[in-house]
Amino acid sequence: MAFSFMTQELAIDLGTANTVIFQNDQIALDEPSIVAIDNNTNKCIALGHKAKLMHERVNPGIKTVRPLRDGVIADFNAAEMMIRGFIKQVNSKRRSLFSPNLKIVVGIPSGSTEVEIRAVRDSSEHAGGRDVYLIFEPMAAALGIGLDVEAPKGNMVVDIGGGTTEIAVISLGGIVEQDSIRVGGDVLTADIQNYLRQQHNIKVGETTAEKIKIAVGSVIPDLDNPPEPIMITGPNMMTAHPVDATISHQEIAHCLDKSIMRIEASILHVLEQTPPELYSDIVENGIFLSGGGALLRGLDKRLSEKVNIPFHVAEDPLRAVARGTCLALKNTAKYPFLMK
Repeated sequence: MAFSFMTQELAIDLGTANTVIFQNDQIALDEPSIVAIDNNTNKCIALGHKAKLMHERVNPGIKTVRPLRDGVIADFNAAEMMIRGFIKQVNSKRRSLFSPNLKIVVGIPSGSTEVEIRAVRDSSEHAGGRDVYLIFEPMAAALGIGLDVEAPKGNMVVDIGGGTTEIAVISLGGIVEQDSIRVGGDVLTADIQNYLRQQHNIKVGETTAEKIKIAVGSVIPDLDNPPEPIMITGPNMMTAHPVDATISHQEIAHCLDKSIMRIEASILHVLEQTPPELYSDIVENGIFLSGGGALLRGLDKRLSEKVNIPFHVAEDPLRAVARGTCLALKNTAKYPFLMK
């Protein structure tokens, strides 16, 4: 009991694109999942926003690494550096002579293999985690949206993150049916880059493609409140001369079509496998969208028309998984679906 004040609890949504850390029900950190490393010393020189500013703008002495690919750890050392650095940033706000015992809950994709789960656990432990719990992201998203995951009732969540789209039907505190496909924000960004190369003969980097996606990203050509087209500049693929192009939301809807069709097919596949009683609950309650991909204009409308079930975008979809992870952290003894 005397040392309970030295235990620090953190809920971490370790995302491909962004890492969010909750502490005491507050967002303690929200940064891009990226690290800048000095090639000579192999030491971390920047994290999060600072490292993102360097991304695609570095010299040969520095490399920027995104430790997570497709929702799972691709670079173990960089992931450990990043988690350790982020925890240090959160702890810098505390004044204590001793480093606290860390109790951590981390969200992971539902399609993770045993090896991928082990990598997340090891990275968290090496970064200082004493008690490490893991929760599948669709379950965390459902908690964050405010669904009663332990009720004998079907709830369906589609979480479109940076690396993966997680689709799950949840009932009685367990995942009944799920699918995890490697289509997410990164794939959509790559689609935009390819489209600009083929249609406009312009080469753009990941950062510019991301800006286009945020400014005019859409999945249907007819929007009630269409965004203003965005003007971009890049080198011509043939001549290397600078070229301007104006990109509209209709073009983006066209270029993202194939990837969105893969998400639609996965949703229909999960619904086909769902037991009939749970299916009727889902039709009644609708399907909930979370993750950064849920912010694409017209996505709920397009999916509702395709599947004939209403889709609802969660409030603050970007942080739904992080909020759910935070709720799980407060109830580690109560929730049976947490893995230790």
